[in-house]
Amino acid sequence: MRPSIFVFLLALLFSAPLAATEGMIDVQSAHSVAATADRLESILADKGMNVFARIDHAAGAKKAGKSLPPTELLIFGNPKVGTPLMQCSRSIAIDLPQKALIWEDDSGAVWISYNDPQYLKLRHNTQGCDEVLKKVAGALGNFARAAAAAE
Repeated sequence: MRPSIFVFLLALLFSAPLAATEGMIDVQSAHSVAATADRLESILADKGMNVFARIDHAAGAKKAGKSLPPTELLIFGNPKVGTPLMQCSRSIAIDLPQKALIWEDDSGAVWISYNDPQYLKLRHNTQGCDEVLKKVAGALGNFARAAAAAE
């Protein structure tokens, strides 16, 4: 077994939050999906992030004759942060730019979900970028909490 796979499997076994969420962080929102996505998009733009796309999966489902509770995806990033990550581990580019999923669960609760940077570190055996990953984790958490917060 390759060492990187072994480390990843050990992390899955001994890290309950990682295993329980499969590398995702979920933040409950006090707003609807559309309002949360609007708030997050505005926060990202204010912080200098490039918002590359906003995808309304429920609208796509409707066009296909299917139904889906409100579900939107924001794709965003900043090359000043993403490039150093890719320099540490080229394969991490498959998970960049960053994504935030804003979705409504079966009980009507709204969530912002995003990839845990520590999960990406393990997934891509990223070494030498701990400070950048720490910065990314802090920023993503701040963005999500601000967009989800009641006013």
